[in-house]
Amino acid sequence: MQLEEAEKVVAALRERRVFAHVYSGGVNRHGVRIVLPDGREALWDVDGAAGLEAQIMADGMLVGFVPKIPGSEDWTTEQTVEAIATTTYG
Repeated sequence: MQLEEAEKVVAALRERRVFAHVYSGGVNRHGVRIVLPDGREALWDVDGAAGLEAQIMADGMLVGFVPKIPGSEDWTTEQTVEAIATTTYG
């Protein structure tokens, strides 16, 4: 995800009262960080691969994931926001 896109997604998520931040995963690697109520965090699209997916982290350790959503590489910002905002992290 490009920085500008990540910033747009975060702004739209915050409008929906989702606790979101731009995440920088290295040089030209940006994504969205969602803070979950139980202390975990979801790192969306930080691996540089096409398509939307998330890693679920707790205390710096991988504890789960949301697999790549088929077709998401062609989504609009609004579709990306909807998917992130409505994900159940169980």
